[in-house]
Formats: sequence, structure tokens, C-alpha cells
Amino acid sequence: MSDAAMTKLKHLVQNRRPYHMLEAPFYTDPDIFKADMDLIFRRHWIFVGLEPDVPEPGDVMNVKIGDASILIVRDDDNNIHAMHNICRHRGAALVVDEKTSVGRLVCPYHSWTYGLDGALLHAQYMPEDFDASCSGLRKVHLRSVEGLLFICLAENPPEDFEEFAKTAGPYVAPHDIANCKVVHESDLIEPGNWKLAVENNRECYHCSANHPELTQSIYEFGFGFDATEHDPSRQALRRHYEDMVEKDLAAWEAAGLPSVENNQRLEAVSGFRVGRMTMDKAGESQTLDTKIASKKLLGNFTEARLGDLSIHTQPNSWHHLMSDHIVSFAVFPLSANQTLVKTKWLVHKDAVEGVDYDMENLTRVWSETNVQDSRLVGLSQLGAQSPGYVQGPYSKQTEGQVEQFAAWYIARLKAHLCA
Repeated sequence: MSDAAMTKLKHLVQNRRPYHMLEAPFYTDPDIFKADMDLIFRRHWIFVGLEPDVPEPGDVMNVKIGDASILIVRDDDNNIHAMHNICRHRGAALVVDEKTSVGRLVCPYHSWTYGLDGALLHAQYMPEDFDASCSGLRKVHLRSVEGLLFICLAENPPEDFEEFAKTAGPYVAPHDIANCKVVHESDLIEPGNWKLAVENNRECYHCSANHPELTQSIYEFGFGFDATEHDPSRQALRRHYEDMVEKDLAAWEAAGLPSVENNQRLEAVSGFRVGRMTMDKAGESQTLDTKIASKKLLGNFTEARLGDLSIHTQPNSWHHLMSDHIVSFAVFPLSANQTLVKTKWLVHKDAVEGVDYDMENLTRVWSETNVQDSRLVGLSQLGAQSPGYVQGPYSKQTEGQVEQFAAWYIARLKAHLCA
């Protein structure tokens, strides 16, 4: 980053207006995009997938974060490793597919061969004093939080991630992610900056007008929507929702399911929010009829109506864990105006398609919602690129979580720029 670009970024960070959209360059400037990749995505814990992405020994997942290609590999002892996808000989990529299964990791260039843990096993024609133990694949920090996989590309990752693992782990554990399977994946390139994709996710102000499928099961009140209601029918709906929340949270907590919201996005380096939300109608799952999509419940669950365990992690993920299935989302920036949103649907590993679940019913709500959100993100990007763009105000009643994300982002930039 040039000195001029750095000075500009520092000025923008210093002058950020609370409870307002970020200034346009944060969404459009290629230099700021590069700073985001360096200061955010290469220095924080990034969600990359789930343990069922690599269910068997030898399974490999290739994750790309900017220019970095990282291999997530399960070894013969069922340990999972994260390693740079770079041969230690002359730098060739070892794996080009997004997912594959191997016995060993073999470089296609000169056949240097590595174990599933990254140790160099074979390098032909090297000198006698060559020390293979010093030429294993470069490891990347990896943590599994009850099956949710995070990596950090920094040499010294943020230590407060332990607080997230300690807090969120008990919420996630009953859903038994390790004994789930990924049954559907969707890659959607949204025509907007990654921050617009995250901001859109952090509020439900737009839900009733844009998400007819999703709002069959969710209440906007569960997503930070706290507007004063004047319409009598809306007032009654709000009272009904609050009564349900009080009863549901008490019942779920009594059953041993942590449910009360814990929100540390604003103050934590490894920011997060976790909490179990009441859902509408049957209240079982995020489907059109709000009933379970899979007859085979997760973990040891015997009760279908367990709400939606909603998890947000800074900077790039959100998740919905229900009694019968899980929907997991990850955001990967591609450029200043393009973002890859990866969505995965999981069910119990023993669930059988056509018997226990119907794929269309399982995936329809979020498949439709993702397309709708992509359109909205694209509209926001068009606005940010216009010379007429000015910073609009957030609603303090409905967009508090958007402000929390924006404040977190600015605080992290400020911390790194000052350092």
C-alpha cells in the first residue's frame, strides 16, 4: 500500500461516523480492499468450513483466502490439519480441486511426497545433507469449535479466540456436527463488497419486504429488530413473540441447551454473537411449513422444536443450527466489488435422501434467500459506486447489529494501523 493510500485510509478510519454507513471508498477502493485482506483476513480467525467437509482420512478441502490457498486435511488418526498448498521444493500447488481424497499429498511437478500431516516423506535426488524434517508443508493455525473450523494466517493469532470457543462450544456441542454430513453446497458470487454482504446479514429490517420464504419461520425481532410498534396488530405480535421467547428459553435452558444470547461482537478482537432464537408457527426448522426437513434429528435430540441456534463470527460467517439440520455460511472477498458466499446444508450422517429428507424442501428457503440477498448487495454496491453516494444513517431500532459490525471493523483497522 502506498504512503498516499495509507494516509487516506487512516483519515477515513479516524473520521468514521457512528451509526452511519461507511464512506464509499470502503466499498469501492482497490487499495482498501487490499488493506482488508492484509489487516482483517490475514490477521484474524477466519471460518473456513466444518469437520464433515473432510469426513474420512485422506479427505482434502482446498480453501482460498485472497491469494492464499490452504489445505484442510484429515489424517489417518482422524486429526485435522491446515497447511499452505505449496510444495517446499519449487512452490508448485499440490492440489487444484476444491475437494479430493488422497493417500498422500504428491506434488505434480517433481513428485515430492508428503504425509497427510504435512511431513515430507520422499524427495528424490536431494543431497546427502538434505534434512527432510525441515521441509514439511507450512502449517496454518487451525481450531475446531465443536466441528466449526477456523484458521488464522497470522504468525501469532488473536488469543481471545479461546473466549469464543469456551462460550460458543456448549451451545454448538448438542448439535453434534462431527456426526453430520454435508449434503448440499452452493457458491454464489455476490456483486458487492464483502462488508455489504455481512452488513446485509446483520439486520432483518429488510426481511418482510424481500424474504417471503425465510419469514415463514423467523421473526425479525430475533435479529436486532427493536422498533417501537404503533399498529395494534404489530404490538400484539411483539407481545406474543416476547412471551414465546421467555417460555422457550426457560425450557431449553432447563433441558441443558444453552440458549440465552451472548453478544461480544463490539468489544472482542475475535467478535461473535451466539443465541437460540424462537421461530414462528410450528417453530421446528427454517422450511416453508416451519416443520423439520429431516426426520433424523441431530445428536441426541428427541424434541424437534428447539428453535434456531444463530451464530455470527467476525469477520466472515453466520450459521443456523436447528434440531434437524444446519445451514452454514462463509464470506470470502474476491475483489472490491465481488464476494463469494459459500453455503452448506448438513443433516445427520445416517439420514437418507428421499427417506428422511427431501433436498428441495431442505434447501429451498436459504437458496431463495441467498439470491434475494445477492440482489440487494448488488444494489448497495451500485449506490456506493455512484458520485451521488452519501453516508446514510442506521436505524438504532433495527440496525444495531450492523453498527456493531461496522464499529468492529473500524476498530480492528485502527488497531493495526496504529501498531
